[in-house]
Amino acid sequence: MEQARKIMPPDDDDILDSYSQTVMRVAATVTPHVAAIEMTANRRNSRVRVGAGSAVLFTEDGYLLTNSHVVAGTRHGFAVFGDGSRMELELVGADPLSDLAVVHGSRPKVPPAEFGAAESLRVGQLVVAVGNPLGLAGSVTAGVVSGLGRAIPVWAGGNRRVIEDVIQTDAALNPGNSGGALADTRSRIVGINTAVAGAGLGLAIPINATTRRIIAALLSDGRVRRAYLGLVSTPIQLNPSAVIRSGLREGLRVVEVLPGSPADKAGLAAGDILLTAGGRPVSNAESLQRLLFSDAIGEPLDLKVLRDGTEVHLTAVPEEMTGNGTP
Repeated sequence: MEQARKIMPPDDDDILDSYSQTVMRVAATVTPHVAAIEMTANRRNSRVRVGAGSAVLFTEDGYLLTNSHVVAGTRHGFAVFGDGSRMELELVGADPLSDLAVVHGSRPKVPPAEFGAAESLRVGQLVVAVGNPLGLAGSVTAGVVSGLGRAIPVWAGGNRRVIEDVIQTDAALNPGNSGGALADTRSRIVGINTAVAGAGLGLAIPINATTRRIIAALLSDGRVRRAYLGLVSTPIQLNPSAVIRSGLREGLRVVEVLPGSPADKAGLAAGDILLTAGGRPVSNAESLQRLLFSDAIGEPLDLKVLRDGTEVHLTAVPEEMTGNGTP
């Protein structure tokens, strides 16, 4: 009997390592909250599919969060959840600058997801992506946080714009993942995946104080009045001499300035290190984005920049971001 016990194969749970168990647990918790969506528009007296992707249910009364580029040019569609339940959707509002949109349907049979706080993420932390890539419902990929506070330029509808403060992960994303969930190991939604920058590049819009404000504006007004600077940046640690000179430890290195943008008109250039905006330190894209809501439109914004080791003071006048993603 003892010998028989020794040669019995171990249980599956014994074989799975802690990584696999964590991913499986998060996937099982998050997948029911993520729907495949198709958005349609009227064309020649018929309704045709225009956009498709994923969306995350975040309220009990049927509001879902997805990407702005998924719903662009549409007002209606439908969502299908993993349990097979389906609901008709209507666009509530979209914000091209954050690439977030809210759609609404009937009261669902499944409970809403729990939002987390992307501010707590750390580089190297495990995250799990759930979506519907290439029409494959309930697909799960996992990886680690590769970078935080990214700002990336993208093309949408023939217009160039910048998505601020994205999370970069090595969790593979493909068309259809857009609008899906990025979850932490406690199954809280910390980001909304976006494949707008290209298949295979893992990027997500963070759920943080700024995006919560964006979501609230979409729910109440259907739009977000946003100010626009037009720069691509990345967080940077200042060298010791710059720390002594400025009294700050971090800043934003300007990677690119969009031609004709307010940042361009103010004299910002690639290679500059942005230290403060409006007198407030800016150490990541969100800290800058928080300053660029409706009350900043048309108002002078003082910028302190480190350029070739010298502090330079500039003034930008943010312009309003229009519905097509440009001033």
